[in-house]
Amino acid sequence: MGKTTEKSWTWHFPAPPEAIWRVLADTARFNEAAGFPKHEITEQKNADGSITYVGRAKFGGFDISWHDIPVDWIDGERFTHCRNFLNGPFVRLCATLSLEAEGEGTKADYLLEVEARNILGRFVLPRFMRGAESRYAQIVQNLRDYLAGEKPAPYAAAEFKRSETAAARVEAAINRVEKSGGGHGLATRIADYVRRAQEVDLMHMRPLELAREWEVRELHMVEACLESVKAGLLGMGWQILCPRCRGAKVTAISLDELPTEAHCKSCNVDYERDFASNVELTFHPAAAIREVDHGEFCLFGPMSTPHVKLQQNIEPGQERSFALDLPKGGYRFRTLNGVGEADFEHKGGALPQLIIAEDTIETGPTGKPGELLVTNRSRRTEVAVVEERSWVRGALTASRVTAMQRFRDLFSADVLRPGDEVAIERIALMFTDLQGSTALYGRIGDAAAYHLVREHFAFLAGKIREHQGAIVKTIGDAVMAAFADPGDALRAALDVQQAVAGFNASQDKEGIIIKLGLHEGPVIAVTLNDRLDYFGTTVNMAARLEGQSGGGDIVLSESFAQDPGVAKQLKRLKPSREKASIKGFEKPVPFLRLHVAGNSKSGRAGKIKS
Repeated sequence: MGKTTEKSWTWHFPAPPEAIWRVLADTARFNEAAGFPKHEITEQKNADGSITYVGRAKFGGFDISWHDIPVDWIDGERFTHCRNFLNGPFVRLCATLSLEAEGEGTKADYLLEVEARNILGRFVLPRFMRGAESRYAQIVQNLRDYLAGEKPAPYAAAEFKRSETAAARVEAAINRVEKSGGGHGLATRIADYVRRAQEVDLMHMRPLELAREWEVRELHMVEACLESVKAGLLGMGWQILCPRCRGAKVTAISLDELPTEAHCKSCNVDYERDFASNVELTFHPAAAIREVDHGEFCLFGPMSTPHVKLQQNIEPGQERSFALDLPKGGYRFRTLNGVGEADFEHKGGALPQLIIAEDTIETGPTGKPGELLVTNRSRRTEVAVVEERSWVRGALTASRVTAMQRFRDLFSADVLRPGDEVAIERIALMFTDLQGSTALYGRIGDAAAYHLVREHFAFLAGKIREHQGAIVKTIGDAVMAAFADPGDALRAALDVQQAVAGFNASQDKEGIIIKLGLHEGPVIAVTLNDRLDYFGTTVNMAARLEGQSGGGDIVLSESFAQDPGVAKQLKRLKPSREKASIKGFEKPVPFLRLHVAGNSKSGRAGKIKS
C-alpha cells in the first residue's frame, strides 16, 4: 500500500449552511460539473445478507472498477464518500465535506484523500490533484456567482450544441406546443432547458419541481411537458420508486408495461406498485433532440435521498454517538441492507436509541437531547439510516396525472393491461347531471337539446381542466370527473355553479340547471372501453350524492368536507348539514349542501368568492 496524499480546501460563502449543503452535498451534480464520467453500479448480495456495490467507468484512458462505500453523512453538516478501487492507479479515494456556520454565512472545509497503488499511481497523482483544484475553483466561483444572482444555476453545464436538423426540429416542436393551447408560453423555456441543463437534471425531469423553480402554475408546467411529448421535444416514462431509497427501480414507457411489484436490490426489499405514492411520470429530452445516456454520477450522495437525515456505516459490535437535532415529525430507523425498520414519532427533545440486531431494528431508551446513539449488535457492518417518512416531494404521481384532462386527451391509449386492477388510496370524484333533461328534450326538440348538452359538456370540461381535474366519462347527460386534490374538486364545483348563468346567457334558447355531488376515497382503477376508469363504493357514493342535489347547489360528503383544503374553503361558505336514505347504503347518509345559486332552481348562479 502506498502513502495517502491529502489536499484540503476552505471556502467561505455568504449563505447559511443549509443553503450551501443543498448544493455541495448534491454530489451527482458536483461530479458532473467537475468533469467526472458517468458510471454503472451493480449490486452484489453477500452470504451474510449485506450488499456490495461495484462501480465501473472509463477514466483517463483506464477501465476502472471499485467498491462504492455508502456515504456517511449528517444532514446539513458533514459527509464522507470513499471508493476502494479494484484496479487502476489508485487504491482508495475519499472526499469529505464539513460545513460550519460563520455569522450569517458558511465556512466549508473540503478534504480529498487519495492513496496510490503503484509507480503509475504516484506519477499521475499530482496531475490528478492539480486538475481537481482547477475544477473545484470553477465550481466554487460559479456557486458564488449564483448566490450573488449573477448565474441562473449553482452548477455550470456544458452547453449542448445542436445540429441544424435538430435545431429545426426544436423550432417546429415549439410552434406545435404553443399552437396546441397547452404550452402556456413555456415551450421555448423547456427547449432552452433541454439544451443547457446538466444531464443529471435531464434524465428524469420532474415538472412539479420545475414549476416551483420557474414560479409557474404546476398545471401549466405539466400540460406543457405533455404537449412537448406529442410534439417530439420530450419523451416520457413511468417508474416505480422504492419506498425506502426513493430510487427508480423499474421503468417503462407506458402504464401497461409496469409490473404490479418490484424489488430494490439496494434496500433488499420487495414492494408493490402504488399509483398514489410510488408510480411517477417523468420526462426527458427526445432522442432526436438530445441524446442523454443513463448512468450514475453518484449513486449515494446525500441530496440523491434528501429525506435521509443521517446515514452512517457502523461496524459489528460498535456503538456510536452522533449530534443530531431533528424537527418534529414522523421518522423511520432502518438499515441500507434491509434487515428491518422501526417507525417513531418525534415530538421534540431526546431521540430513542437505534439498536441494530441480527435480523431486526429496535428502539431503545431515549438519550440526551440533540444526540443519537446507534448500536450494532449484528455480525456484519451495517449502514444505519434515519429518514423522514414523508413521500417523494415533487413527484408527479400516476393518480395525479391520470386525473388531468390534458393527459387523458393526449394519451388515452396509455392504459392498464386488460384484467389489471390498481387500488388507488384516495381520489376526489365529481358527478354532475342536468335537472329535468327529459322535459328539456320535449320542450326544445331532440336536435336543439343534443346541441345544448354537447355545449354543456364543453363548458364543464373547461372548468374541470382549469382546476387540474379530468372527465373520466359521460353517461347520457351526466359527467363523472376525477381530481387528485379534493380542494381542486370543490373549487371546480364552485366555478361551475357560479358560471352557469353566464353559460345560459350565451345560449339562444333556455338554459340548464346543473346538479352536482362530490365525494372522495379509495377506488379501483381499471381499463374499460380503452380508457382508465374507476370503480368501487366511493364511485357509487359520489353518484348517489349527486342525486341529492336540487340543482344549482353542491352536495358533498362528510369525509370530503373533512379534507384540510376543503375545510378551509367551507369556513367562508357556511354549508347546511342534512341526512338522507340513499339507495345501496343501509343507514341514512349525512352530507353537506352548499347553496351556491341565489335561487337553486333557476340555474342562474350569483357570484360567491371561493
